[in-house]
Amino acid sequence: MQFGIFTVGDVTTDPTTGRTPTERERIKAMLAIALKAEEVGLDVFATGEHHNPPFVPSSPTTMLGYIAARTESLILSTSTTLITTNDPVKIAEDFAMLQHVADGRVDLMMGRGNTGPVYPWFGKDIRDGIDLAVENYALLRRLWDEDVVTWKGKFRTPLQSFTSTPRPLDGVAPFVWHGSIRSPEIAEQAAYYGDGFFHNNIFWPAAHTKQMVNLYRQRYAHYGHGTPEQAIVGLGGQVFMRKRSQDAVREFRPYFDNAPVYGHGPSLEEFTSQTPLTVGSPQEVIDRTLSFRDHVGDYQRQLFLMDHAGLPLKTVLEQLDLLGEEVVPVLRKEFANLRPAGVPDAPTHQARVAAAQETTKEGRTA
Repeated sequence: MQFGIFTVGDVTTDPTTGRTPTERERIKAMLAIALKAEEVGLDVFATGEHHNPPFVPSSPTTMLGYIAARTESLILSTSTTLITTNDPVKIAEDFAMLQHVADGRVDLMMGRGNTGPVYPWFGKDIRDGIDLAVENYALLRRLWDEDVVTWKGKFRTPLQSFTSTPRPLDGVAPFVWHGSIRSPEIAEQAAYYGDGFFHNNIFWPAAHTKQMVNLYRQRYAHYGHGTPEQAIVGLGGQVFMRKRSQDAVREFRPYFDNAPVYGHGPSLEEFTSQTPLTVGSPQEVIDRTLSFRDHVGDYQRQLFLMDHAGLPLKTVLEQLDLLGEEVVPVLRKEFANLRPAGVPDAPTHQARVAAAQETTKEGRTA
């Protein structure tokens, strides 16, 4: 099972000091956090994609390319690549290039995003959101899987004998997760292609997450990719830890109360009881994360949001130390002990290349 962190890249005032970081400071902090993630033994760093204040990660592959040069084992991903407003040709080229730069340590998560105004900024209509996601991804798959593509669709100009360059590393495209909180059409799309489904369940109760993941698993089996238990599932989560849970609650409360996303709404206690947000000791984070399996079954990737709401870099790095030293080692062991035979590992480039070579070999000997 893979463990990692994701960032949304918000520039938020620290409510305890009144100081707002500059965009440069926030970007540099995200880079430091990614390097720290590898240092403490995490598997994945993922960045969101946003094109509006107060967020800064408008160019994920630029950031991930830098991190690739500074790391050796960390898997580089997005926690949203906007399949609706990005040109599929540019996505195909950008992430194939990143594959080569990072020696295959790349995957990405397709999503529609949660900012309505982004559509007209890129010449699109939000009312076409689902249709854009379906058509653009169908084209993206062809651009990666076929050397020469002739194509015509509804939302962009046709392609005639077009070759996307560079070609995917080792002839294997980056693994794709489809991220959605509430759209069954996206779960269906992930199942149709046999891709991964990531439910970023940070704002939703367990019953909703269970419903969405179960739909994906059932449809994954329907399309002949394997059993429901073999479907590739990822989950999000939010944590804030201190050695003593009361210290964690006291320290995190002002950040929660003033956060742009959920501040000035339900209390911290209400939110932690109804969503996966966990504020407490490392053991409480372990227990809560292990309970996710009760709702969605065995899954392959767990990402945590830890650098939001104005938390200073020093605090986030302390959180990563706790995550890497006290939480993830226990979770790795416990999830491995609980996982039945037949449940696949999280996809990696090396494993997918080996599988493709085996399929080719079998085809030659058939």
